[in-house]
Amino acid sequence: MPSTRNSELTTLAYKILQPGFKGHEAPEWLLRRIGEGLSSVVLFSRNIANAGQLARLTAQLRAENPDLVIAIDEEAGDVTRIESLTGSSRPGNLALGAIDDPDLTEAVARDIGHELRSAGISLTYAPSADVNSNPNNPVIGVRSFGSTTDLVSRHTAAWIRGLQAAGVAACAKHFPGHGDTEVDSHHGLPTYNASVELIREQALPPFRAAMESGVRAVMSAHLLVPAFDADLPATLSSRLLVDLLRTELGFEGLVITDGIEMGAVSDLFGIDGATVRAVAGGSDAVCVGGESSDPEVVDVLSAALVAAVDDGRLSEERLREAAARVEVFSDWSKGIFRAAPPHRIKSDIGFVAARRAVRLTGSQTGRLPLGAPAHVVELIPTMNLAIAKETPWGVAAPLRERLIGTTSVGIHEEDVSGDTLSVLDRYALVPAAERPLVIVVRDVFRHAWMANSLKHLLSARPDAIVVEMGLPTGHTHGAVHIATFGATTASGVAAAEVLAG
Repeated sequence: MPSTRNSELTTLAYKILQPGFKGHEAPEWLLRRIGEGLSSVVLFSRNIANAGQLARLTAQLRAENPDLVIAIDEEAGDVTRIESLTGSSRPGNLALGAIDDPDLTEAVARDIGHELRSAGISLTYAPSADVNSNPNNPVIGVRSFGSTTDLVSRHTAAWIRGLQAAGVAACAKHFPGHGDTEVDSHHGLPTYNASVELIREQALPPFRAAMESGVRAVMSAHLLVPAFDADLPATLSSRLLVDLLRTELGFEGLVITDGIEMGAVSDLFGIDGATVRAVAGGSDAVCVGGESSDPEVVDVLSAALVAAVDDGRLSEERLREAAARVEVFSDWSKGIFRAAPPHRIKSDIGFVAARRAVRLTGSQTGRLPLGAPAHVVELIPTMNLAIAKETPWGVAAPLRERLIGTTSVGIHEEDVSGDTLSVLDRYALVPAAERPLVIVVRDVFRHAWMANSLKHLLSARPDAIVVEMGLPTGHTHGAVHIATFGATTASGVAAAEVLAG
């Protein structure tokens, strides 16, 4: 029989875990744990089929605990969960930053908030407050509002104001800033090698702006910041989470870890060891379940936290402090969700914003709109784990709806491996011999095979139209160059409208 004290500690441990799960309905193990004190869950794209199913799922979860915190990793750009099967109907942060209209950013975020609120979701792990100062960053890119601190600060603040005005909590991430790294923290430990002065000048202002806008939560980054702590990643570091975030910046809200099973921290300490170190270092809530969604995870992590209190690696006071912060957040959330949700009017503001973001350059822009069906070649990269594999993107589908007879082909890296580019001739140049050629790329400067393929195609067809749907290179490719600043469905439709008229 477990002791009364251990039972109490287990209940406290349940309060700070934010686990994911599999399926479109809540599994029995999860409902049981909610009844035993689990106070948060997080949803991913695997849990969502459509709006009606999502509303039924959140209602099922709240039937076990009306005050349950239901979180989601919804950035509403290239990283979308609620629209992972269709692609986001809104542009992402980089597109909003390119427009640089904070009022529009606030309105788009408010629209997102209304959709999440009506679906029964109380917290989203967004926005990315990272300044994408390193274009080779493999995991931020278009998720950032841009590469300059002032721009990212004002749009981070606007996004948070809009979202939280709709009754959904925002979570600024990835503290203290993931924009100047070259390693994907899903797989390894990035290092942010900047001085204290540069970090304060470049990376921290967007988080200050987030706090001034009343952000309810901050998500820590799985990266090493030697200027502050040469030994522990930020998620596990009291020097960053307590000394910097709490004491220096004055943040009083909820500190949430990035996915604790991500390689940057779990490879070092295991998922259980990383969880204990995160809470000991100042994290209040532990996000888990992006990849580790088995029923045993909650039991393993709660047992690890209890054991750490017993053997002195984690103080009981720190565990209680973390649980208390979750309770404060839950009290705010339940005040919102005990009221009936406002009636949501369907809005097309996302498509309006995507159209405003499009930039058109080149020597032959007068050729547009096209008067004949085109052949579209989409060069398709492997995306990082933050972006759901099933999320559609591109220009071919919306262009076929507007120019009947348009054909298309998708080319992957393995199709043009080595020095063999004949596949491009066969599937790209030959079908396009008598029609306009549209080449779609995504983060072309980060993929040598894509850059080589683009060069090969343009050498044969210098009149080709290039649609760049990732982070722009700053160079004009092709006779006509269209930049969308993201690869959402809304961005693809905006590009197709430019092409077809």
